[in-house]
Order: sequence, then C-alpha cells, then structure tokens
Amino acid sequence: MSPSLRDRILRLSLGTTALLSGSVILAVVVFLFREAWPALASGKLSHFFTDLKWQPGSERDPQFGLTPMILASFLVTVLATIIAIPVGVGGAIFQQFYAPAFLGKFHDRLLELLAGVPSVIFGFWGLTVLVPVINRWHPPGQSLLAAGLVLALMILPTVGLTARSAIRSLDPGLLKGAAALGIGRPATILRVIVPAARQGIGAGCLLAIARAVGETLAVVMVCGNIAQIPHSLFDPVRPITSTIALEMGYASSDHRALLYAAGLILVILSGTLVGWQSYRKESFKPRQAG
Repeated sequence: MSPSLRDRILRLSLGTTALLSGSVILAVVVFLFREAWPALASGKLSHFFTDLKWQPGSERDPQFGLTPMILASFLVTVLATIIAIPVGVGGAIFQQFYAPAFLGKFHDRLLELLAGVPSVIFGFWGLTVLVPVINRWHPPGQSLLAAGLVLALMILPTVGLTARSAIRSLDPGLLKGAAALGIGRPATILRVIVPAARQGIGAGCLLAIARAVGETLAVVMVCGNIAQIPHSLFDPVRPITSTIALEMGYASSDHRALLYAAGLILVILSGTLVGWQSYRKESFKPRQAG
C-alpha cells in the first residue's frame, strides 16, 4: 500500500470519526428540542423565569418557576470551582516544583484514584460524614455548602491532572531561561510557568465546570432538594439536575416536556461555556506577521 493511499484512508477514517462524534452531539440536542417542544410551543418557557415556585403537577395553582433551581446549579458550581481550582492548580505546581519524588508519585496515584471513584461513593461519603458535621455546626446539614464541598472533591482530580499535564508539557527552556536571568522560583512559577500553561489549565477548569454543572447523583444525596433561593451556605437547595432525576420517573406528558426543556437549558449553558473557552483560545493565539 502506497503512503499516499494510507494517508487518504487515515484521513477518511478520522473524518468519519469526527463526523460521527458531531452527529451524536447534534442528535442529542435535536432529541431534547423535540421532547421539549410541547412546553416551548405552549409558551410555558417564559414561566420558568417569572413564576416563584416549581409545582407543575398542581391542578389548583400550577407554577413552573425554574429560577431557584438555575440559581442553585450556578451557586453549587461556583462554590465547587472556587475550592477545586486553586487547590488543584496549587497541588500540580507543588508536585512539579517542590515535592520529593515519592510524594509526587503518591499525589499522582491519589488523583488518578479519585478520578475513578463513582459519584455515588462521593455522595454516600458526603451524606454519612460531611452532612452530620455541617448539621452539628448549622442544621439541617444537607445544604448548598455540602453540595459544593462534595462537588469540589469530585472535580479536583480533573483540575489537578490537567494542570499537571499542561505544566509538564512546557518547554524546559523556559525554566533554564528564567534561571539564567536570575529569576527566583516563585517568580518563575507565577510569571512564566502559569501564563505559559494557561490554555491547558483553562481547558481542565472548563472540563471540571462542565462536570460540576451536569453532576446529579452525588448532589441529590447532600443538597437537601428544596426548590428555593438560598440565603446562606447552610440552606437546602435543588439544582436542575436533581429535579430532572427525581421527577422524570413519574412526570406526565406536559410535566415531562418541561423537564426536557430544563435539560435543554443545561445543554445551552454548557455549550456557552465551551464556546467561550474556544473564543479565549483563539484570542490568545499569537498573530503571525503579515
């Protein structure tokens, strides 16, 4: 087989794989849109942001307020990322530049182990260990704080492993050049290493945020599942994913369409995050001299 023929076959195979991947994502979006269409066509989508409560099955006073759950999803994700990103990136920097070899290997194995733990285990740990601790501090225990802490532990391996890979992939000449200029290690890390690895670190943070937005089982077990606007970290909340998981099994046709519409909103939010990250990558690309 000639090299040119092999290249054509490889190009065709990779193109088919890429097309298949994009088609699957498009099929999911089309499916969600089709199932949510009854709710969209009836105009109930506007009630997502105007009604105060979520009680779509009520015959007396049906309300479709999704704002508390959108806010809960946002707050849980923000709290988890605020905790996980500094710890994950800081751990990767410590492992690469300060930790002894045996401690660095242990850190690697620990993160890889955490990355493979099922979400139900994190939820079970949060329910049996973390929630009672928070309950002794400030009842009821199942709260925004518990959900944020459990979710932070879940996304920490994603942040740490991608940050480690981004730092390790840098040109060793950066460190040698900084040392030749007499720049100390802290300044080298903050002014040379982190800016040079920002795209890889940012991609890892985006993956972690996407997982945090879509996580369901562990959050259901520790968040309290009360659809309300929280006024403190200790108030129970109910993210969108929890609502879909808890109600999809018994929802009627109209109720089911509303849940699919809520899922469509989650997909739009995730797509917005991916698009924003892609725009940032394009913005940071160096311009070639014309």
